[in-house]
Amino acid sequence: MGFPRAERVLAGFSWVFALAVSSGTLAAQPAGAASIYCCDVGGQPVCGDILPAACYGRAYREMSPSGIVRRSVPAPLTADEIAQRAAAEHKRRAEEAERMRQLRLDQALLETYRSVQDLDSRRDRELRDLDRSIRELRARESELIERQRALIDEATHTERSDVASSLEADIRLLDSEIAAQSSVVAAKLRERSAVVERFEEHRRRYVELTSAPESARIPPMPRR
Repeated sequence: MGFPRAERVLAGFSWVFALAVSSGTLAAQPAGAASIYCCDVGGQPVCGDILPAACYGRAYREMSPSGIVRRSVPAPLTADEIAQRAAAEHKRRAEEAERMRQLRLDQALLETYRSVQDLDSRRDRELRDLDRSIRELRARESELIERQRALIDEATHTERSDVASSLEADIRLLDSEIAAQSSVVAAKLRERSAVVERFEEHRRRYVELTSAPESARIPPMPRR
């Protein structure tokens, strides 16, 4: 007598095992014989020669008729578990992407500067160029301001209305030019501050990378 093909739910695996022994199935089962499926319901095993309906949605074990566990199948994930797994995977990918981004930045930094002295030299050269540009812009701004003052002084001492009107128009025009020049100077000053901050960060990171032990240094990035 063998196991029926229809689903059979048993009160415990001991009953199934006893059935197999009494029927001679245990001794006669060849390798790869039919399996018994068991799960725990309310602290008691429920078994059958096909997966019992009571085991749907639960963790279960696939066993040989002799009781050897062939595989254990976990319970399907709940909606919350699926969401948590997806969130964890998203976080892992984001962290890996950030790690690779930083690795590329570090590699580019090491390839850009030959030494700390090279980095400082490039910073000083760039700042010198910016400072020269800022001086020239401020000189132009001062010229415009002085010109406007002269026009204002002239306008206050003239008695001719037509001359006063012309001077007033020139003064208003200079107002716009001075404002525009001041904006350019402010933009250059912001650019200078950004350059200082960039080189400070580059220097800090470069020293950090080149001072690390040999085993901890960044390996060269593979070329495409």
